Amino acid sequence: MPRVVFLLPGGERREVEVAPGVRVLDAARRAGIEIEGACGGSLACATCHVIVAADWFDRLQPPTAEEDDMLDFAQELAPTSRLGCQLRLSPELDGLTLFVPRSSLLE
Repeated sequence: MPRVVFLLPGGERREVEVAPGVRVLDAARRAGIEIEGACGGSLACATCHVIVAADWFDRLQPPTAEEDDMLDFAQELAPTSRLGCQLRLSPELDGLTLFVPRSSLLE
């Protein structure tokens, strides 16, 4: 089962193991990370924005045009930004490391 590592604002690290096919957004919530995901993962907002660690970014499938367009609305955008609702975990992504921007968390 793939593991994903979330690095939170303030330096906290949380790791969660999930079944293949689970979205990063859902994995974060299982780890007790309150990522907003206002649209419920329907690619209609950018509130599940995460920043992929640079050494993992090229291992991911490229974003669709729709995801790329929606990322324009993300706060704290970085060159390796993605939407958590669009990333599905797989055994090949075991250990995927993501930074969670403060702007993606519920207040």
